[in-house]
Amino acid sequence: MASVVTNPSPDITVVGATKPPYAAPESSASVTAHGVPARDGVHMGRAATRGAGLNWTTTVAMVIFHIGAIAGLFFLDWQRILVAVVLYVVAINVGIGMCYHRLLTHRGYQVPKWLEYVMTICATLALEGGPIFWVATHRVHHQLSDHEGDPHTPREGGWWAHAGWIFFGAAMASETSALGRYVPDLTRHRFYVWLSKYHWIPLAVSGALLFAGGWYFGGLKNGIAMLLVGGFLRVTLGLHTTWLTNSVTHMWGSRRFKTRDDSRNNLWVALLTGGEGWHNNHHAHPVSARHGLKWYEIDPNFWGIWILARLGLARKVRVAQYDPADPKPAGV
Repeated sequence: MASVVTNPSPDITVVGATKPPYAAPESSASVTAHGVPARDGVHMGRAATRGAGLNWTTTVAMVIFHIGAIAGLFFLDWQRILVAVVLYVVAINVGIGMCYHRLLTHRGYQVPKWLEYVMTICATLALEGGPIFWVATHRVHHQLSDHEGDPHTPREGGWWAHAGWIFFGAAMASETSALGRYVPDLTRHRFYVWLSKYHWIPLAVSGALLFAGGWYFGGLKNGIAMLLVGGFLRVTLGLHTTWLTNSVTHMWGSRRFKTRDDSRNNLWVALLTGGEGWHNNHHAHPVSARHGLKWYEIDPNFWGIWILARLGLARKVRVAQYDPADPKPAGV
């Protein structure tokens, strides 16, 4: 069986395998998500949300950003691309992959609280909601993965899993009271409650800085172009790469572990997301801060965590070790 390794210093010591939190159930009838009975939880999934109708706030925002992204394609140059790439790494790799996913959702490692807050702000630059919404939704996904109630399972349609799920139902991005039961570890901090309500502020500030900086260094046209490329285009590409993890990695790829869901390892998604595409590995060992379990499974998000550990900023880094002689998910 694969083991979970704890890295307190950065010295690594092997400990026994642990049962993965938020694993997919054999039956969703009586499942709980972070101690919340399914009957009392927030209703997610296609059946629960399609009846609520179109979420116009999300729909309008997505339409605006996609139009801005298309416009940005006509203003590409190396300086604007470089700015977009840097912001992409900050938002998607540091923010979503390293922070929202591996740190806040699964607690695969620990960092000082000030650094955790900074990384969380980076995540809001991806336009994927505040920490309480993102973490709660992802914990429900693991609890009910590819079963009824999963927010974005491809069993309810590939397009639904990729993007359709965000367009229907009530706007949950700032619903800290309803979602808080899934994330009591976050709701204890006023910072997370505040940021979940006003998660759009860091992105708005970054957009203003892009426009002002571009205008200062190259005139009005450059300011608009910098906003379109570094803001709208960068955000839209980041959204779709994150959504690929919800859709593609539950439809196409290889399955090393026999998990109770459809998760798969997909190289192309891993390349685009910094290692999140090793999704079957992740569902088999959710608490592992490393998703690429073999040398050729590149995992830049874990490399970032490893660097933090070497700098003394990350501790208790949990890493699953793949045992080919006994390739079972943790807890099985």
